[in-house]
Amino acid sequence: MRILAIDPGYDRMGLAVLEGDPSRPTHVWSDCALPPKGATEDRLAFVHKAVAEAIQEHSPDRVAIESLFWSTNNKRSALGVAEARGAALSAAAEAGLSVSEHSPQQVKLAVTGYGNADKKAVASMVPRLISLPPKKRLDDELDAIALAICALSTRG
Repeated sequence: MRILAIDPGYDRMGLAVLEGDPSRPTHVWSDCALPPKGATEDRLAFVHKAVAEAIQEHSPDRVAIESLFWSTNNKRSALGVAEARGAALSAAAEAGLSVSEHSPQQVKLAVTGYGNADKKAVASMVPRLISLPPKKRLDDELDAIALAICALSTRG
């Protein structure tokens, strides 16, 4: 099974491709895409294109995306993330891929064993669970890798 995992974002979007099974996932590729500042439609077109290119280049069997977390403190950013999710989901649908959604708590539980773990705990566990080529990674990329690990373990 090959998974393209998307940690959607309006300012930064984590992307990761993992394959294998939950006990031995293999890192194929990951990156953090940075949409251009400016008009919303340009940002969303960038997100769609980045996901479409990742699908074309890595031929995943399925897409996994993080479900949206709403709170009273993040309404403005949640709207941008929701739009970015829509652009990413559109690219997956165009490619005919099925999509699984995973909550932040599901991802944290799969990676750390604790559904309320903080971002530091997730970031420190990811390289313990999967061999990664050396490079500096932003949190969004690590979150996408964690999401892919979760998706492999749940089999959508």
